[in-house]
Amino acid sequence: MAPSGSCSIKRGCQRALYWIPVLFIALIVAWSYYAYVLQLCIESIEDIRQKVVYLLVYHAIFIMFVWAYWQTIFTKPMNPLKEFHLSYSDKELLEREDRGESQQEILRRIARDLPIYTRTNSGAIRFCDRCQLLKPDRCHHCSVCDKCILKMDHHCPWVNNCVGFSNYKFFMLFLAYSLLYCLFITATDLQYFIKFWTNGLPDTQAKFHILFLFFSASMFSVSLASLFTYHVWLVCKNRSTLEAVRAPVFRHGTDKNGFSLGVSKNFRQVFGDETKFWPIPIFSSLGDGCSFPSCLVNLDPEQPSSPSGSNPANKNAAEGRHFPSKLLRESQSRLLTSTPSWTESENAADKDKKGASNPGMTIENEA
Repeated sequence: MAPSGSCSIKRGCQRALYWIPVLFIALIVAWSYYAYVLQLCIESIEDIRQKVVYLLVYHAIFIMFVWAYWQTIFTKPMNPLKEFHLSYSDKELLEREDRGESQQEILRRIARDLPIYTRTNSGAIRFCDRCQLLKPDRCHHCSVCDKCILKMDHHCPWVNNCVGFSNYKFFMLFLAYSLLYCLFITATDLQYFIKFWTNGLPDTQAKFHILFLFFSASMFSVSLASLFTYHVWLVCKNRSTLEAVRAPVFRHGTDKNGFSLGVSKNFRQVFGDETKFWPIPIFSSLGDGCSFPSCLVNLDPEQPSSPSGSNPANKNAAEGRHFPSKLLRESQSRLLTSTPSWTESENAADKDKKGASNPGMTIENEA
């Protein structure tokens, strides 16, 4: 057994290594600032009005970009509420039982009082052995953070943080502003990049900064555009990256659109109801991260029925909506009261192919 001192040193070295990608991005951004502001705008642009306009727009985008990046890095991921953790008595009871149906009965009993609607692929209650808790819907255990993260999207090495419920809006704004940052640099640097090849620039070190600034900004623009487009699609479908790879499983079966409420409501679930806060890196997402509106119709007999399920008008072609009755904030509940325009045509086709199932229950811990 290794001494505790050596283990702490190893963990410290690992934490330091995790910051290398962030440091790499910080150095590139710092160099781009120097190259654009000093070498391009101040040294190379002669037109004063053009210089002032470029600097004002550049700094506005730069501030929003750095602000969103900072928020993505340093916003701590949210973990499940204490209601989802096993009590001391439940832990003891679970440890005394064999890993079988008797143990699952204990987990099912606890889950009846919680807004949990998803299951494992085998139909079991989603339970985390390491954190000793019942996983809320869309929650996953991060092997890097060694914690269960609410609405986990992925662990991003470029921000050294888990992207989840608490900072997904910040991550989207980081992608948007970084793409805008690169596109602005590419567009405004283009004419001077052309002058480099036509020998229209003075023979100073600025010409080489202008050259590499254009190449780096244009290359980052391509990669950022593809990543940003993908996450916009995820927001419109109300899926996380993990759910896009493996669709969530409900009691009735797998449903890739189980949490989709339509493009407008899906977008508001991430960015909030107030449009003035959408472009600003401050938290405005709806809900509590532990429970989410669902497009399903009371298909889980172990959970209480929702008021919306009793309305026959909401049951046409899978248009009825089943929403968790616990732990929903008032801001998220407003998603239920507006006109039900969230129906997606692919839901009906998917659900016609699925029958109700009642698979055997086994404990499964997800990494």
